Amino acid sequence: MAMHHYLRLSFIVLFVITSCFCIYFIIKKRRNRKAPKLLSAEKYNSSMSEGMKEISSKDSFFNIWPYVSELKAAKILSKKIKESELVHKVYRNSTEDFEHILLATEKENHFVEVVVDRNKKKAMGYLFLDL
Repeated sequence: MAMHHYLRLSFIVLFVITSCFCIYFIIKKRRNRKAPKLLSAEKYNSSMSEGMKEISSKDSFFNIWPYVSELKAAKILSKKIKESELVHKVYRNSTEDFEHILLATEKENHFVEVVVDRNKKKAMGYLFLDL
């Protein structure tokens, strides 16, 4: 064989090995991806305070949609619900540290409540509510 055949073969082998490493790390990263966190009763109660007031969903500063996508990917929320009907109500506590966002589900009077820490600007987790 000529030298250029060995060179071409070595590039092909190098490409295959590099591709295998990339695929391995992508799979490993997807497995280690954190799912949305179910809140404990203690954490939920710590975010509540007297005088929870209802606010408009437009007044909420938190971009809920990336977190909603995670909830849908984890099959906590149904993908059938239209996004325009998803946010039912938004509440803010009296110290204005936390927001509670009620998301509608397929069942009537069943909600997924997302608790958002306004100081850290991230979602603390979710909780199922049956009203």
